[in-house]
Amino acid sequence: MLLLGLGVSALHLTALAAASPLSKRWNERSVKHAWETIPKGFEYHAPAPADYTFDLRLGLAQPHLETLISKLYEVSTPNHASYGQHLSKGEMSELTRPHDDTLPLVQDWFDYHGIDMSNMKKSAATNFVTVYNVTIAQAEKLLGTKYNVYRHTQTGDNVVRTMSYSLPTDLFGHVDVVAPTTYFGTTRAMRATSFLQPEADEKNANIDVESAATCGSRVTPSCLQSLYSTAGYTPSADTTSVLGVAGYLDEYANEEDLTTFLGKYLPDASNATFETVQVNDGGNDQNDPGVEANLDIQYTVSLSYPIPNVYYSTGGSPPFDEDSNTPTNTNEPYLDWLNYILDQDSIPQTFTTSYGDDEQSVPQDYAEAVCNLLAQLGTRGASIMFSSGDFGVGGGDCVNNDGSNDIAFQPIFPATCPYVTAVGGTTGVSPETAVDFSGGGFSRYFARPDYQADAVSGYLDFLGDTNQGLYNESGRGFPDVAAQGSGFQVVIGGVTNSVGGTSASSPTVAGIVALLNDYKISNGESPLGFLNPLIYSTAVDGFNDITSGNNPGCDTDGFEATTGWDPVTGLGTPDFAKLQALV
Repeated sequence: MLLLGLGVSALHLTALAAASPLSKRWNERSVKHAWETIPKGFEYHAPAPADYTFDLRLGLAQPHLETLISKLYEVSTPNHASYGQHLSKGEMSELTRPHDDTLPLVQDWFDYHGIDMSNMKKSAATNFVTVYNVTIAQAEKLLGTKYNVYRHTQTGDNVVRTMSYSLPTDLFGHVDVVAPTTYFGTTRAMRATSFLQPEADEKNANIDVESAATCGSRVTPSCLQSLYSTAGYTPSADTTSVLGVAGYLDEYANEEDLTTFLGKYLPDASNATFETVQVNDGGNDQNDPGVEANLDIQYTVSLSYPIPNVYYSTGGSPPFDEDSNTPTNTNEPYLDWLNYILDQDSIPQTFTTSYGDDEQSVPQDYAEAVCNLLAQLGTRGASIMFSSGDFGVGGGDCVNNDGSNDIAFQPIFPATCPYVTAVGGTTGVSPETAVDFSGGGFSRYFARPDYQADAVSGYLDFLGDTNQGLYNESGRGFPDVAAQGSGFQVVIGGVTNSVGGTSASSPTVAGIVALLNDYKISNGESPLGFLNPLIYSTAVDGFNDITSGNNPGCDTDGFEATTGWDPVTGLGTPDFAKLQALV
């Protein structure tokens, strides 16, 4: 009996060893994200070289995420006891701390696959970990996937990505997202939402008078100051108030062009400058001025002068050089920029970003990770503007990429993130109307937030059956506000050009919000922070309601602007004087 007992015990132990070795724990995987087809605009080029190295970034799960979002709304909602009590970097770090057993689990996972984590960086203020110099071969085993080189058909840019990736089931609930994997968008669609308008240059050649009326034909700082009632306000120039501009895709803001622009359109501010901060090996080639970068910085500086402006040049394009297997950045600009900003002890109170992707081109796990970082930024007291896009309700064929081939409106991310203020476009004066390219609609990833529930419900009642089935009726509606978006005069390489796009609208609103933040700070109060709970409630009367125009796309007339909020111009365009009294 004793021998039999020993034999059974030995067999039992052997069975256990066979059933649950380390190999089983780390090789039993479930798919985290997968594409049905290669994302639109890309084509397969070649297998990724096995010895090519990159930096692998992991977004760790946040057990306190609900608390963080609750805190965001508390500090951003007027009449709440905590309104304006924004968090410090240290306080935020406590809310983004992962589970105590998350990092040890990740360490075991990497150890099993022979990946050295000693060269790892954990963000001090976010939930992201970066592991440097991981080879393609290692990443493929780690994630149960195959990396390939994909080429963008229009630009020729190459990107190393996967069509799917998996995680061990033991890591679900510990790792939210891994990058770079299935997010292709950064070399193509994460493009500036602006475009040159040469036809406007000829039309406006002989206009010299600058007033609100001239915004109907060409836009300059003076006409915007008149149109949006900022001309009577003089900022305090308090250096605690700062306006930040996020730049990507090798777009550089040119210092000489700014001086020329101000000398021509705002001589009183001709001595204004800006600081360039280079993030993730971002460049600053003063011999290569960017249309988008110059548009952004020329209008944020001129509308907010003398408030300091910072241009963040974030690297990451292109991500792959066929002739090199040396370490490269991961080409995840949103993550690079957000992790950099959130790691700073102090941050600007106002930000503008004029870039976006079709929401469906961004994996949902990636979009949620970026959106949660934007929530952290708002909790720390930042007002964040994003342009809403330049293709109305959608450009191209508007075919869904889920394999169904259904036609649907295509919302733009990050404008669809509920923790940012999305900015649409207008044109003309007396009255302003929606510009036809103004991006807007409803998210398919993010639910409608409470702060806009009443406003959006009212629009849906007005809409009725129009466009039924083409949009998500329960999604977050965007844009939230709007501003002029056509005929902006921009100096590029010493030459003045007309530029259009919601890329112009977003820095315009950011300049006005920077003035409001300056007003608050100069009176000893907290900055506005995340704007949406405020503007949909006590500050709603600070906007000029835009009631005409539409945003066609996807072979439809799109949505129609009307009284109250609409998915073309949001709540309308800002009136600084009214907002100053309301905030």
